[in-house]
Amino acid sequence: MEALERYLLAHTTPEEELLAELDRETHRRTVAPRMLSGHLQGRLLTMLVQLVQPRRILEIGTFTGYSALSLAAGLPVEGRLDTIEVDDELEALAQSYFDRSAHGAKIRLHIGSALDLAPRLGECYDLVFIDGDKREYPAYWRMLMGDDGGRPLVHGGSLLVADNILWSGKVLEPVAHNDRHTQSLVAFNRMVADDPRVENVILPLRDGLNLVRVKA
Repeated sequence: MEALERYLLAHTTPEEELLAELDRETHRRTVAPRMLSGHLQGRLLTMLVQLVQPRRILEIGTFTGYSALSLAAGLPVEGRLDTIEVDDELEALAQSYFDRSAHGAKIRLHIGSALDLAPRLGECYDLVFIDGDKREYPAYWRMLMGDDGGRPLVHGGSLLVADNILWSGKVLEPVAHNDRHTQSLVAFNRMVADDPRVENVILPLRDGLNLVRVKA
């Protein structure tokens, strides 16, 4: 697997130096650097934005900002990205890289619970990247689709991308892995698959990505 990843990286558009620096600093300063999206996933996010051409993006789970910078790189100058991080100890690190990036002016960093903050932002999003607390994925889905009684935060044609959807393969044996994270991801995947308002495909990139398109 390591040899395959090296091959993929060697034949993918090179990583920007600022992102490479953020990757290194994340590994030095955080206790869970594996949460970083990384180069392959970052390039995919940039390309998805370039293909879908959204004007408004919501990210749930900023971490140190790698995925936010990757998403913002594909946005036009007038595009905006709202990214929400619950851990205020990561705010300064992420914001410092946003400030240094040519795409940083497109990013608005919010600190707090996405379930509380996202509905208050008053936006309807063309693209959503879900990478927050895995235990809250079903609640994120209900919030975004308006199933919690609030106004939907997406529209027909919106693209939702949910990360860590395979959870190191634990979703294949949910009975054996009876923890809240695994059970919530299993529930989320089932909610998406059973929802007639959307169509989706799961990609086995890194820890799994669920690409979901809201039907018009």
